[in-house]
Formats: sequence, C-alpha cells, structure tokens
Amino acid sequence: MLLGRVVGTVVPCVVTPGLEGCPLLLVQPLDKTGKPKGRTLVAADATRMAGPGELVTFEGGREAAMALEPWFVPVDHAIVGIVDTLHLPGGKR
Repeated sequence: MLLGRVVGTVVPCVVTPGLEGCPLLLVQPLDKTGKPKGRTLVAADATRMAGPGELVTFEGGREAAMALEPWFVPVDHAIVGIVDTLHLPGGKR
C-alpha cells in the first residue's frame, strides 16, 4: 500500500466500460516522511469519497484493477482508503 495526497480531479471525455461513476483523481505520491515523491499520477477512486487535499492510500498494478467493481477494469492505480491521521517519526504529521 502506498501513501499519497489528492491534488486534483480528472474529467475524462470518454469513459471506459466498468469505470462509469468512478471518480478519477490526481494523486501526488508521498515518501515515508510525508514529503512528495515522484510525479503525480491518475488513480481511480475505489472509495468514491476522496477529494482534493485528502491523504489517501493507493495501490498500483494488478491490485489496483482488483480494487474496483467489476474486477480487472483497465486502471494502473486505485485509491483504496482515506487516511484520518498520520504519525511520523519525530512527531511530524
């Protein structure tokens, strides 16, 4: 499971069958200290509740495709949870 912050939304002009009603969000991956790591990516929101600014957990690859209903829709990343609180070493949040 990976950690990221939602930084925006994506509005597709064509929706692939199986992804109807599933929000697509821009996610900035974070490292273990909570700092940005790498480039932003597009993730399908399996929770259907995340929004900009929220801290989320996401999966990539085959696990991402299995997080959505129906299984194995064509996605590379999927948000699987919303993080309420993050406790980092040294008392950082």
